[in-house]
Amino acid sequence: MRKTTPGRLATAALLAAGALLATVGASPPASARPVPESPPTAASAASSAANPTSQQASPAAATESAPFVDDNVLFQQKTNGYACFRIPAIVRATNGTVLAFAEGRVADCGDDGDIDVVLRRSSDDGKTWGPLQVVSEGNGSTQGNPVPIVDNRTGRIVLVTTHNGPDPCPNGCERDPYVQTSDNFGATWTAPREMTEGKLPSWNFWYATGPMHGIQLQHGQHAGRLIVGANFETYDGVGPHVYGTHLLYSDDSGETWHIGATTSRDDGTVIAQEVTVIELTDGRIYALARERGTDPGNRAYAISSDGGETFDAPFKTLPKLVMPDVQGSLLRFSARNEGDRRNRILFSAPAHPAAREVMTIRSSYDEARTWDTWQQGKVFWWGPTAYSDMVRLDGDQAALLYEAGVATPYETIRYARFNEAYLATPNGTPPGIPGPPAPGPLTPDVGPAHNPAYVRGGATVAEGKFGSGLALDGVDDRVEVPFDRSIDLGADDFTLMTWIKYGDTTGSHAILWAYRTGSGTTPQVWLRAEPESNRIRALLAVDRFNITVQSASAYNDNQWHHVVLQRADGKLKLIVDGIEVGSATAPPGSVTAGKEFGVQGIHVGQRVDGVNRFHGTVDEVRVYRRALSAAELDQIRQTNKPSYYQLGLDLPFTTIN
Repeated sequence: MRKTTPGRLATAALLAAGALLATVGASPPASARPVPESPPTAASAASSAANPTSQQASPAAATESAPFVDDNVLFQQKTNGYACFRIPAIVRATNGTVLAFAEGRVADCGDDGDIDVVLRRSSDDGKTWGPLQVVSEGNGSTQGNPVPIVDNRTGRIVLVTTHNGPDPCPNGCERDPYVQTSDNFGATWTAPREMTEGKLPSWNFWYATGPMHGIQLQHGQHAGRLIVGANFETYDGVGPHVYGTHLLYSDDSGETWHIGATTSRDDGTVIAQEVTVIELTDGRIYALARERGTDPGNRAYAISSDGGETFDAPFKTLPKLVMPDVQGSLLRFSARNEGDRRNRILFSAPAHPAAREVMTIRSSYDEARTWDTWQQGKVFWWGPTAYSDMVRLDGDQAALLYEAGVATPYETIRYARFNEAYLATPNGTPPGIPGPPAPGPLTPDVGPAHNPAYVRGGATVAEGKFGSGLALDGVDDRVEVPFDRSIDLGADDFTLMTWIKYGDTTGSHAILWAYRTGSGTTPQVWLRAEPESNRIRALLAVDRFNITVQSASAYNDNQWHHVVLQRADGKLKLIVDGIEVGSATAPPGSVTAGKEFGVQGIHVGQRVDGVNRFHGTVDEVRVYRRALSAAELDQIRQTNKPSYYQLGLDLPFTTIN
């Protein structure tokens, strides 16, 4: 779980698929919430169709030489008494049992409230799974951020988690680390003990462990030490927030813990959270974190050369490791000093630069100095996806436990068992790239680019503000302009404008919608009339931020109104009839980030997924790849004489051909 910070929106979930259940011979803990078992079902055909990379392997395919993957749903929302499962973590016990942990969220997919730590176990590397166990029950409070670690010397499994009370905790609250253990491979667990030695009193505004598996050091004078990544925040209510990152370590199989390497900053440049750790072949610890500060990039790293007691230097960002603002996980796959033919570290995370999409495993062959691009890595899920963890299995096999869905990332947690050869198979073309537009009537783009503008439905030419306009019936009428570099607004300033005339008092009516639609951090920009809320509203989604501006009127009086949306000098401005009616700070970032995975163009009169259709008349749609001056805006509004400099689209709706 992460702390929500201003400008970063949470999302919710929905999907159905099933998982194959089998008994492992484990009994639930005495404190477990009564949990009904889910009936056995096959992995859904719908999920397979939505995710072309998902494959079912036949037993004959599961060899070390032939590529294979077996990818199925393990936790599914709205089952076993939980609204949602999130935050996967996974380890393999010394007897071969695979333990897959998650947060069982009782009421919804939100980060606070009644949350348990739950577990499913497998004795055959994930071919079949036992029933759901409740390892740490919230009883109305939040218990999550699981970090399981296997002590290979004793066989003990240690579970470190973070707890907080039942009150909402969206922007900071007191949270504390806890620890519990199992000495029978996860069949039963000790009660959680507050790890008072793992937190300083000043860390009062946030605390989070992992979430993903921890490690046991294998080499050097600290061999046998358990390591957990964590982060904290300090705030005295007056001064700046202090964001810190630290390691916890234990030398006695998780009985007692120490605060080790610690670094913090109060300038907001690097905010390293959700820390995954790995031991390098030379014995150093490499810590890789989710980066939420102002420095470029969404990942940051630091190294400890003394067994996790100090960091060699503060966390530094990795802009070339492209991914959105989300958790990721590291796994040692092979090491020459352990008899393997090469060094290989795996990193699992979404690969889209802004949206939580495209779950990919990327590799480093030089001990985390450089990383594969997503094209060199292996995509497991093209659609919405978020948190993940990995576990090493026998031979050349490993497994990925990851959040995935069709509409949102939080519909299921999937378990994908694969071999090394599968990581080298081609990814193919991203399925989100649109095909060629269907033929149909066109209305001329009289701007320099002469973009094709397809008139769909039964839209007709009608009286406009200047000459003719386009009448849209709110049912199936719209205009679709395919993506082209001439209308790629990217990270630059821009100006969108049109005249509208409508009188509806209900519904949501998309005026202009560009590139994508979706929740969270999906890049997009749009302008929509919302008469039920008595407003015109616009949204800009870039990087990790969603910015909205709105008017105090819906302008639904059946009169012509000139509506402008502009990103200019760090501001997002909504201007109606020459008057600025809304503005907000606009952070830097591209509205077409991730276009290599597919974007739509610009749609007039509907959302790009075909809903929110406009009922009324539009005229003189123009798109500029720059911010027009106030004088230019006035000239266009009063005389309809455009500037042609960086004009990407100009639709006067004079004819439909």
